[in-house]
Amino acid sequence: MKNKQAFRLLLASNAISGFAQGISMLSIPWYFGSVLNESSVFNMAAGCITLASIVWSLYAGTIIDKFPRKRVFLAINICGSIILGSVAAYGFMTGHLPSWLVLLVFGSTMFIYSIYFPALYAFGQEITERENYGKMNSRLEIQSQSISMLAGAVGAILLAGTHNKHINLLGIEFSLGFDITRWELWQIFLLDASTYLLSIGLIILIRYAPAEENKIEGGSVVERIKGGFRFLQNNRLLFWFGNASYAIFVVLLVEVHLLLSPYVSRHLHADPFVYSSAEIWYAIGALFAGLAIRHIFRSMHTVRAIILLMLITSAGLFITAFTNSIAWFFAFSVLIGITNAGTRILRITYLYQHIPNNIIGRASSVFNVINIALRAGLSFLFAAPFFTSSDHVTYAYLCAGIFVLIWIGPIVFRYKQLTGK
Repeated sequence: MKNKQAFRLLLASNAISGFAQGISMLSIPWYFGSVLNESSVFNMAAGCITLASIVWSLYAGTIIDKFPRKRVFLAINICGSIILGSVAAYGFMTGHLPSWLVLLVFGSTMFIYSIYFPALYAFGQEITERENYGKMNSRLEIQSQSISMLAGAVGAILLAGTHNKHINLLGIEFSLGFDITRWELWQIFLLDASTYLLSIGLIILIRYAPAEENKIEGGSVVERIKGGFRFLQNNRLLFWFGNASYAIFVVLLVEVHLLLSPYVSRHLHADPFVYSSAEIWYAIGALFAGLAIRHIFRSMHTVRAIILLMLITSAGLFITAFTNSIAWFFAFSVLIGITNAGTRILRITYLYQHIPNNIIGRASSVFNVINIALRAGLSFLFAAPFFTSSDHVTYAYLCAGIFVLIWIGPIVFRYKQLTGK
């Protein structure tokens, strides 16, 4: 890889900003579900925010393909630092944060995610030779999940503090020898804003030569957006594969943001440490996938491997719906970490091999829009009183399992065309 230093700086920037983002996005659902006891309100707001990001996601794809990816990353981090820093400052000045400001942070971060991750992978594709796409995707996954593990561990402590100098992570009790007081949300947001600033410094240092020439299209925003749709319309196999293989990711985001907190507090009757530990177990599974998934499936076609991972995920969701075990809950967190990260590595590598870099941002934005619409639909469904009352969140897991199972259909139906067999 000729842009090793640029890739290392990109990884470092992603690690620093991703760490605090992870803690913030872990804290907000728990705050609404277990502190304010307003899961239904949060689910409805999350659905609205998700829908609102559809137009933005389409526009984000044109930004990624039109402007230098380095400049895009700088703009993302500057916006993040300003928004999080401002909300944190309000909290420090007043000693509290109204719900709408907490939702502003959640919504802003979701909007940042809509451009951040497509830009991250497009940047990675731009500075990486074609033969190294799989290796690059695996490294990004390994690094991201290592940071998620750290964010989950730190988030557990910051959300609940310590009890008699002890914390419980991964179901294991650890002695720290000292106590840590629970952090307020605005303190967590200040940490998040600070990491955005550090990330800006690292991005400024990035120097690279594109691995392939990026032919930037001119024309209006609307014309560039249409270019992404036209490409996928002319490559319908990629359209169906890209959307269907996103199913695990759709379910994962809905679970993390909407289902995890009520499942832990109302169904398992557990504390924030169990909630945060799920994030760590998930990251362990995803880290394993980053290290081993390409080797495990080296003799299996990518499409068949993704079908298998989707079947495993669906089975795991069904079991989670019908059990009341913290041990299984942790096991499922590892499982979905493996299947989601494994699918992402295989999926992105497959798409990179079939979609040119000059249109990858817009093609990704089309996938993101459909992904967002599906997430919004599930969010509104799970905001219904039935799913937010008692421990009926288990039925949401059942519906999620059916959702993944349904999306296996388009891949199986086009299996021979996708594999060329």
